[in-house]
Amino acid sequence: MDQNLDRPEESSFADVTLVTRGVTVTASVEVSSTGLVVVRPSADGPPDAGTIQAGDPVEIYWVGGHEERTLKGTVSEIDGGAEPRWHLSVAGQAERSQRRKAVRGPVQIPVLIPWAGGQMKGTTVDLSEGGMRALMEGWGVPPEPGTPSQITLDLDDALIHLHGEVIWVVERGAQWVLAMRFDDVPEHAADLLRRRVFQALREQRAHAAG
Repeated sequence: MDQNLDRPEESSFADVTLVTRGVTVTASVEVSSTGLVVVRPSADGPPDAGTIQAGDPVEIYWVGGHEERTLKGTVSEIDGGAEPRWHLSVAGQAERSQRRKAVRGPVQIPVLIPWAGGQMKGTTVDLSEGGMRALMEGWGVPPEPGTPSQITLDLDDALIHLHGEVIWVVERGAQWVLAMRFDDVPEHAADLLRRRVFQALREQRAHAAG
């Protein structure tokens, strides 16, 4: 079987879900073999993501071919330090993902979010038809998880207006990293977002291969 279908590619990105805690973290894949996947979690993850422990069950999600794939595993070792790495023991064949979550890719586009009587500006870190993480120029008190909001995305000179909800916020001084879920995305907007995400994933794969 194609390695990319059965295991995530090295130098690509994957989502790692800590099953018992209900937290999903985006991570860079550094080692990918039959029995071991080593990932470096993103520094933009939720603030409590560092409490992972050896023995925790995980699910790994990545794009293989034209679909999202998934594989179950267990945390076998944790390297600490400034850039922690998680060693994940895996076995068996991957399956087609059944999670109700859209494929996410590293897409950087302008985003506007109404906040505190003004327009908060920023850039997406990654994007899917179901949500985004974005680095925003915040001010005042950041929005609480669960806060509903409008979102305007500038996608290739086309403005997409969406509604969503804040999932979590990480403060970085004057900047905030926001994770947001999109609600009731119109079909046309979802198609545009999905097309842009897969373009970014193809570009990422070509860059890694080069």
